[in-house]
This record gives sequence, C-alpha cells and structure tokens, in this order.
Amino acid sequence: MDGGSREPPALTDPPDGPLHVGVDLGTAYLVLVVLDQHNRPVVGEYQFAQVVRDGLVVDFIGAVDRLTEMKRRVERRLGRELTHASSGYPPGVPQAERRATANVVEAAGLRCTGLVDEPTAANAVLGLQNGAIVDVGGGTTGIAIIRDGEVVYTADEATGGTHFSLVIAGARDIPFEQAEAMKIHPAEQARLFPVIRPVMEKVGSIVARHVAQYQEQSGEQVEQLVLVGGTSRFPRMDSVVEAYTGVPTYVPQRPLFVTPLGFAMYDDSPDGI
Repeated sequence: MDGGSREPPALTDPPDGPLHVGVDLGTAYLVLVVLDQHNRPVVGEYQFAQVVRDGLVVDFIGAVDRLTEMKRRVERRLGRELTHASSGYPPGVPQAERRATANVVEAAGLRCTGLVDEPTAANAVLGLQNGAIVDVGGGTTGIAIIRDGEVVYTADEATGGTHFSLVIAGARDIPFEQAEAMKIHPAEQARLFPVIRPVMEKVGSIVARHVAQYQEQSGEQVEQLVLVGGTSRFPRMDSVVEAYTGVPTYVPQRPLFVTPLGFAMYDDSPDGI
C-alpha cells in the first residue's frame, strides 16, 4: 500500500465487481483501503496526519481535505468512483464523536455504510477465537479480549506511538515531526530502542493490568496477544510486551492495515457498487 508521497500508477487489472471500502481516521495516520467482492485487498493509501486525537475529530476540515485527496488518488488508480465506505472508532468513544467520524467520511464524498468498533473490525481479519487484540495506535492502547470469537472485554488508555515520538524528540532535542520520521526509519530503530523501551513497557503494563482484571473476574486465562496498529511495527515491540505480560505475543504482517481492512469488510453497500 502507498504512503501518499507520490502519485502511483493506475492498476493494470482493476476489479469490475462490487467493492468494499474502509476508512480509518487514526491519531497518527489516515488509511483508506479497498477490497474486491471476495474481500481481497485491491488498493490502499495512508498518510501521516494529526486530525484526530484518541478517536475524537479535532480538525474536521483537515480530515475531510486529506481524505478527499486520498479518495481521488485511489479512484485514479482504480479507474472508477468510490461511493461508500465503512469506518469505526476506539472502544469507549461517545456516540456524538462516532457520528463526527461518519460526517468526515460523508463530507469526503463517501456514503458511510456503517461504523464498527476497532476490536471487532480487527478480529474480522484476524479470526481470533480466544486471546486478546492489542491495538497500539497513535494516542492510545486499546485492548479487546476475545472469547469464542466474540469481544467480551474492552479497555482503552493513553499511551501509543505519539508518546514514542515525544520521548525521542526530548531525548534528541529535535522537533516532533523529525522524531516521528526518525521513529519509522529502519536504520534508526535499533539506536532508538533503548530510548523508547520504557514506553513499550508502559504499553505492557496497561495490557498486563487489564488481562489480570479480566482473568480475576472471569476465571478464564488469556492465552495469546496479537498486536495491531502502526506502532506495533517497531522492532521488538512484541518481545517487550510478552516479557512484561508473560503472555505469548505476536504481530501480524502489516499491522497498520489490520483494522482498516476490517472496516472495509463491514462495508456492505445495498447498491452493490
């Protein structure tokens, strides 16, 4: 999937059947993905943006403008118009703020076919039957415990990729934007690991506390953790969380796209476009 820094070429063999579209308004990244009628990824785009904070839209115009441009570029690649999309929200976000997310999608020219909570969307892709999905986003860490394929416990607390960047900026005495770019540069990550390890451990402590709370309430053990969200891409994130929680921890390929792909799977337009 493309990061939006250049205009990518048109697809050589675009699908001609119904499409499913997902939009993720994250704290650090906006993501737009398109699936074909069989829920196979076709095309997508993402870009860094600070228009949403912890699930709340704080820059409506900026969000609409950026999403509109992403939609335009994806349509050029597909050679057809996108008319609808599904989106979602972190656990615990008030109803009014959920509606604000739908308003951004619709203001960008996409009919919002539905809103689904992030853990449910992620599990549509992962198919986890028992365990926990940990969504380490830009501003918060969300945890959803799954039992028999259903979400039975959710929590969401501050600490995420933005905190990584703030710590880097402070340690290196550089602007936040430069720290953000450094954080995602593979050549810099080994050097930065000791700097941001305490933030990773904070994520681990959040997860450990909620897992312990759930296990005490239910008497059920959480047997595995799956990390999703862009921050999970940082090398050794899984090993730090596993060491802190004592629970086997995994990161799927392209964790930034797991939840957006799940949103798209919930985009079921009656017009079949």
